[in-house]
Amino acid sequence: MSGFFLLTIHPGPEVSVEEIIRAANRFGYKGIGICSEHAEPSRESNVYWGVEIRTNSILELKRKLNRYWSRVPLLAVRSGDEKLNMAAVKDYRVDVLTNLCCKNWRGRLKSQMLEHAARNGIAVEFNLSAIIGSRRGERAHILKQMHENLKLVRKYNVMPLLATDTRSIYDLRAPREMIALAALYGMEREEAIRALSEIPAGILTRRWKKGREVELL
Repeated sequence: MSGFFLLTIHPGPEVSVEEIIRAANRFGYKGIGICSEHAEPSRESNVYWGVEIRTNSILELKRKLNRYWSRVPLLAVRSGDEKLNMAAVKDYRVDVLTNLCCKNWRGRLKSQMLEHAARNGIAVEFNLSAIIGSRRGERAHILKQMHENLKLVRKYNVMPLLATDTRSIYDLRAPREMIALAALYGMEREEAIRALSEIPAGILTRRWKKGREVELL
């Protein structure tokens, strides 16, 4: 699977998924990953329907991982408190930890958390909508936070994933724009290309999960 992929898309209730698919095709994406809170059937060959788990309960997290792991090609966990995030990265069935560096997120990536993420083939999302939707001092703060997270991701060899928290066609950005936005917080062009191609393609094919064993939560 070569080409660009945009994962963790969250269409709003009044948004046409077909419009998002057509717009993504025009922008040159080979495939997109749509995440909801429940499993949906795949209707298009280049559209991958996954699940984003949103919970504050570690028990519910484990229950939903058990339920959806063999049913969908993409399992994301929306970041929460430190205990929830740690539980998520300890389980190799998780593909992506999302909602990091958003405007309302004030946490920090922890070294131990990243060690588990690297060991279990779990990507860390860099949500570029946080840059797009912010201004002045707030944007400077977000860029600094993203830069610090990028340094930690590099240090522990964790996979970065570029996304825009897409909810409608107006949130979509072409790959070249994504790469340019990632450069604002220090991501190299080669890193950004990999975060839009090899890494998401490997997530969808479970390439990063081969030979791994589940750690108990």
